[in-house]
Amino acid sequence: MIITLKKGASKAELDMVLEKIKKLGYKPHISKGKEVTIIGMIGEYAEKYKDIFESMQIVEHVSVIQKAYKLASREFHKADTVIKITKNIEIGAKKIHVMAGPCAIENREIVFGLAKSLKASGATILRGGAFKPRSSPYTFQGLGEKGLKILKAAGEKYRMPIVSEVMTVEQVPLLEKYCDIVQIGARNIQNYDLLKAVGKQKKPVLLKRGMATTVKEFLLSAEYILSQGNYNVMLCERGIRTFEDSTRFTLDLNAVCVLKKLSHLPVVLDPSHGTGVREYVATMAKACVAAGADALVIEVHPKPEEAFSDGPQSLLPDQFDKMMKELALIAKAIGREI
Repeated sequence: MIITLKKGASKAELDMVLEKIKKLGYKPHISKGKEVTIIGMIGEYAEKYKDIFESMQIVEHVSVIQKAYKLASREFHKADTVIKITKNIEIGAKKIHVMAGPCAIENREIVFGLAKSLKASGATILRGGAFKPRSSPYTFQGLGEKGLKILKAAGEKYRMPIVSEVMTVEQVPLLEKYCDIVQIGARNIQNYDLLKAVGKQKKPVLLKRGMATTVKEFLLSAEYILSQGNYNVMLCERGIRTFEDSTRFTLDLNAVCVLKKLSHLPVVLDPSHGTGVREYVATMAKACVAAGADALVIEVHPKPEEAFSDGPQSLLPDQFDKMMKELALIAKAIGREI
């Protein structure tokens, strides 16, 4: 249920409404615009209290959110959400940011070398996996905290915030300690305990769509995070599983416009996982920018043939540099920038 206050509502009046919501056993979620404040009263049977709030003088009107996902919907927050990562990096604003790096953190030399070249090419966020959810239990599983320390040190040296994936509830404090963005991978999209755990921590969350997840299910997973009080969620389309086998997955560009219509959250695209083929990554990255991506995730490795994971989809540094120059032209054509 959405409670819209009248223009110019005072703090005391806002607090009065908030207190009433809490007394009824619900958690209020506040969305402040330039002139109007909206309060989300989310929970089972919340709509039965509609008359109580409509009778309050400070309340302009009360409406029931029809979508199953409440806080993620445009009904709750009409304006696009802009997520501040650092002082100069905002996801969802005019600039399209690129998160780039190796699939897995392998050693200090590779990460530092990549950070230097990626920064020079225009990437603004450094990514790398310290914990790797692999299909086979016999493949490289990641360096763990040692890898996070390497990634953080490289990020600090080259002034790039970092993003890495969390796999379990127990790992959440560790990722929160080291990372600027905490990633939920495709295989954990419906790990609800993990979603609630990252919702309780304060770092922005990059939520990746599952390979067989519908848009509605995707937004409901985001709702788990938002419902815990963390509103800084980015929705990442990374390809879905279809009958097509000429690429690793099918990158669902349709999802960009659908998500933009249904939700206020920033949309990120990952053409590396979406195609799984190095030759196609740059082309699809350009399509992602044209479609309206707020950020991109690109995997890069200096020696893909020796990479511990996802070598076939990793760009070489010079290929990444060329792609960034091409992306800048497309971004400019649609009134944005890289």
